[in-house]
Amino acid sequence: MTNGETIESYVPARLDGLPWSSWHWLIVVSLGATWILDGLEVTLAGALGGILTRPETLGLTPARVGATATCYLAGAVLGALLFGYGTDRFGRKKFFFITVAVYLIGTALSAFSWNFWSYAFFRAITGAGIGGEYAAINSAIDELIPARVRGRVDLIINGSYWIGAAIGAAATLVLLDPRRIPVWLGWRCAFGIGATLGLIVIFFRRWIPESPRWLMIHGRNPEAEEIVAEVERKIRGTNISAVTDRRYSNAVTRIRTRTHTLWQEIWDAIVHEHRRRSFLGFVLMSTQAFFYNAIFFTYALVLMRFYGVAEQNVGGYLLPFALGNVLGPLLLGHLFDTIGRKQMITVTYGLAGILLALTGWLFHAGVLTAQTQTIAWTIIFFIASAAASSAYLTVSEIFPLEIRALAIAIFYAAGTLAGGVGAPLLFGWIIGTGSITALFAGYLLAAALMIFGAIVETWIGVPAERRSLEHVAPPLSSKGL
Repeated sequence: MTNGETIESYVPARLDGLPWSSWHWLIVVSLGATWILDGLEVTLAGALGGILTRPETLGLTPARVGATATCYLAGAVLGALLFGYGTDRFGRKKFFFITVAVYLIGTALSAFSWNFWSYAFFRAITGAGIGGEYAAINSAIDELIPARVRGRVDLIINGSYWIGAAIGAAATLVLLDPRRIPVWLGWRCAFGIGATLGLIVIFFRRWIPESPRWLMIHGRNPEAEEIVAEVERKIRGTNISAVTDRRYSNAVTRIRTRTHTLWQEIWDAIVHEHRRRSFLGFVLMSTQAFFYNAIFFTYALVLMRFYGVAEQNVGGYLLPFALGNVLGPLLLGHLFDTIGRKQMITVTYGLAGILLALTGWLFHAGVLTAQTQTIAWTIIFFIASAAASSAYLTVSEIFPLEIRALAIAIFYAAGTLAGGVGAPLLFGWIIGTGSITALFAGYLLAAALMIFGAIVETWIGVPAERRSLEHVAPPLSSKGL
């Protein structure tokens, strides 16, 4: 590996010029499965909460059930930071195998837990794998997907979280039914779903190459060129001109190769050079995390406490909720590439906030039923799902290549801690008081945060649509060249 050599490369331009193909579908399926796994894990853990309090399972107290969810979250934050740095330092491919292996081990071991401490530890391992996946996978996807469709692909992949949630919800109907499987066995089998999906993901990832962009930066440009040439041959045979989008054909990237990036340079890039973008990333990630967790982790309590829905019927209300979350990015995603990032992020964040405030007012006025409340949430999260997914898209494309995975990890961790931890605690306490007025105030707070996110996006958002990653954020190694 040559360090400090100045090179010119057309690797990014050639990747951005590729037409959509089965090779890109392989990337979407094998790398994008991360979100499905996370949705599955969160849903399974939530569904198992009550079961694990029974003496024939682990006999946990409600407080310890909540503590295991905290362990999963803490593992995800630490895993994101650890594996995010490793992904930038040692390569995307190494770590998207390591992270899914950690996840697979953690979720499989969860099935063999014998007490609270073992279960909490195994859930932390599972979370570490998922957190690491976010950093390793989002950076790899962005670097392999053509610029003209990067927005819609990222949003659809991020929205697939709810496919995992639906799979988890459907699986628990069978595995947790004592008429079919004994209680002591069913909850253990539930974790086998994640382990099985993890094995399938590993199988498909064998055909995904290292990111040519990462290879280029690290002095392995001939290897990067060879990978791109092989992909071009697979798509269109040897007729290279047929696979080149002319908008990107003349875009040369000039960089000085390096083996790693110093911590001081990472600090300067995030805190000083790109501080406006760092503020943008933090605001978008934390506001959507608060908004989502405020509703999703308390929707069952709202339905039972204020609408009298029976506990066993709550799951049925999740399906339209999940459907809205899946369809939002699927149907709106292309607009982030055509109309533009700033416009669509501003509209989706602002509209989600306005709709939640309106729904909160209708709830406070007492004109909603359980059914109309669910319809309102479905409409809100049709919009909000695209907004939340765009936050992940933003932090994955507005920072230089050398620190992309770590930047994703930092803002995922910061946003989760700032917006994701407090919301369920706050809204759980509000619902416990039984005060409709207090819950209305909580909804207004979540709505105001989303509107604030829209304002910040309007102010300092980055128009990254259809632009090469190297144009959105020039590599650190291109300075002075």
